[in-house]
Amino acid sequence: MTNPRAEAAYRHASAAFRNPTLYLLHGRYAPFVIAALSLVFTAERPTVTVADAHVEVGDIAEALRASGEENLPVGTGREICRYWVRVGWLVPHIDDSSGTGTEVYRLSAQAVSALEIAGRAGGRVRVSRSRMRTLLDSIDQLVSDSETDPETRRATLLAERDALDAQLSRLEAGEVEPVDDDQLLEEAENVLHLSRELPADFVRVAESINEMQRDVVADLRRDVRPAGEVLREYLHRGQHVMDATPEGRAFAGALELIGEPEHIDRLTDQLQNLLAQPFARHLPVTQQHDLAAVAHRVEQGVTEVLTAQRRASHVITAQVRTHDPVRDREVDDLLRTVMSGLQSWMPQSSRGDRVDPLRSFPAAKVGALRRNLNDLQPESAPEPLHASEEAPEFEGTEGREWGGPRYEDLENYIGSREDADFDLAEAFAHLAAPARRPVDLLGLLEIAHRNGMVETGDIATVEARRPDGTVRRFAFGDVTAGTTGTTTGQENTDD
Repeated sequence: MTNPRAEAAYRHASAAFRNPTLYLLHGRYAPFVIAALSLVFTAERPTVTVADAHVEVGDIAEALRASGEENLPVGTGREICRYWVRVGWLVPHIDDSSGTGTEVYRLSAQAVSALEIAGRAGGRVRVSRSRMRTLLDSIDQLVSDSETDPETRRATLLAERDALDAQLSRLEAGEVEPVDDDQLLEEAENVLHLSRELPADFVRVAESINEMQRDVVADLRRDVRPAGEVLREYLHRGQHVMDATPEGRAFAGALELIGEPEHIDRLTDQLQNLLAQPFARHLPVTQQHDLAAVAHRVEQGVTEVLTAQRRASHVITAQVRTHDPVRDREVDDLLRTVMSGLQSWMPQSSRGDRVDPLRSFPAAKVGALRRNLNDLQPESAPEPLHASEEAPEFEGTEGREWGGPRYEDLENYIGSREDADFDLAEAFAHLAAPARRPVDLLGLLEIAHRNGMVETGDIATVEARRPDGTVRRFAFGDVTAGTTGTTTGQENTDD
């Protein structure tokens, strides 16, 4: 007979015990881990340089071995810390605040939670008036925020105002009811209980942002979507990284209450005034220190989360700007080629075989390359063109009509004129219809240029007719030129 509820409960408990926090607390060396982490990392020292952590953890282990403790890990402080990094209790990162880029360790969210659980173990856990009031106030606030009826909310606010007015009236009448020290001590313990959960919450928010950053960069490197879509989405996520995770959205709401510097200063002043009260002398010294450090822990946690946010935004934006899909594909192809070559070589090789490394890339064998760009002319002149004595033959007349200028006909026409000078526009207008093509206008202008043309300063217009009958009008600065000194187009080409 199966029991689904028992199976579901067992699976849930098994998943919970796979959590790094519970794994740390139930590990073989859990007492040493908790003791070492609590000594090395404190509220005033949330990060420790890697070298200092290795030395301090090694000293703690040596001191405990010398005192006769047996249930201790083996190895140096460096080996112990590296193992803690692998299992997720320590997080290494680069500290940019000092400007030197020093590698430091900080506690992970799971390690902070484990230290919090271990710190509460053996303490007084009791149902007090302060804790019940905290619970009831939270429920009242939840009910008030979820209420949508304006009249109900108005009645609630009026009742709160009446209660405040009654308290003011009693104070004005001199009726002050002192609170006994036991109740004040209970409320102080409740404050400490709530404050112990803050470091783990802040670290959890920072780690969720870092995890989102790693996911974004990994998705970007896969290159499975168009580049434009990737740029738009990831730049947007980089600018709104705080809204991308549930922890980030929750922290953004809490930041509205504690994010301003004056709020932190006000909290510090309140705690200092609280410790100056007579009942605070009954608190243990450790609790007094913890109570005084609440504001510092809050400020430190806010700074850590905002630093993680800025780092994630910078990494995502930099990755998007420097991402080169073509280069990544080339590297992937190269790695696949290397792996394929190794798979082919390994079955055929023996233990003593050696592979000659590629010490340099092969050089391309090319001819002479231009060594400077100050002279763009070719190094040698091209071969001269030689005119053929035989005139070119055209099949039909259509190909010739769409060809270049008829230099010979144009030069004969200019040479047959009686006047010493000719006007380019007037001469073109008196050409026969087949010779008044646009290309013949250019040929006539070339002849005029060779004969020494002179600009008149006027604007001339001519009509040219293409072989298909279409007409084009051209306007240009009118010129005149001499009719003597012409050469054939073929002779000019030979020169």
